[in-house]
Amino acid sequence: MPKMKTSRAAAKRFSKSGTGKLIRNKAYKRHILTKKSAKNKRNLRQDAVVDATNVKNMMKILPYM
Repeated sequence: MPKMKTSRAAAKRFSKSGTGKLIRNKAYKRHILTKKSAKNKRNLRQDAVVDATNVKNMMKILPYM
């Protein structure tokens, strides 16, 4: 059986927490920031956990994570 390939695009965007959950960065922090409040931009800095409905598909493209 050949080795499975990791999706390099996904590997750069997701990491695994100490408890085994997938961590992602939040969107909407790149441009058009003037109309967003400071509180909103501050909350966008935090990492988010990948939703449980997506974890199964993510583990298929990240087999060695």
